[in-house]
Amino acid sequence: MPLKRIAAGQYRIEGEMTVYEAETLKAPLLAILKDSSSLEIDLSGIEELDTAGLQLLLLLKNEAQLQNRKIRFSRHSSTVREILDLCDLAAIFGDPILICKSAGEN
Repeated sequence: MPLKRIAAGQYRIEGEMTVYEAETLKAPLLAILKDSSSLEIDLSGIEELDTAGLQLLLLLKNEAQLQNRKIRFSRHSSTVREILDLCDLAAIFGDPILICKSAGEN
């Protein structure tokens, strides 16, 4: 499974987060969120992300708000940063991420 526990309240998603993996990840991630007052998800290992994976991240963020829990996404891979930038969603997540300037920008 591409979900690994790093430490108490910290998990890493590795590999692909596409329609095929999102369904497998949904239940465990929601269960972890339910059992944690504060949760950090490391996104550095995500190599591929599609709309299903993005929807799962949005679902987790919304569920955390509904359950009055804290969730933080960290160490965004370049793939994740590109998708968040493309969809203009970085501000919605509210997590500190670095999006590099495009070549030629000052």
